[in-house]
Amino acid sequence: MKIEILGTGCSKCRLTEKRVKEAVEELGRNDIEIVKVEDIAEIVKRGVMMTPALAIDGDVKISGRIARKEEIKEMIRG
Repeated sequence: MKIEILGTGCSKCRLTEKRVKEAVEELGRNDIEIVKVEDIAEIVKRGVMMTPALAIDGDVKISGRIARKEEIKEMIRG
């Protein structure tokens, strides 16, 4: 699984990244790749107009808000 945090590096984007890392760690999922996407052209290409955004395996799940840690865990669990 690949989780991408899409955002330019603002405080909301950093908080989203922190929550993703905590969720992955708490679930014991060392098989998940976490990637930051900060290139605005790439973010817009994916249809994201508001950051932060969260994509799992290329599918944008959340855009324009900070995901709750429990919400991230549910997305990981599937």
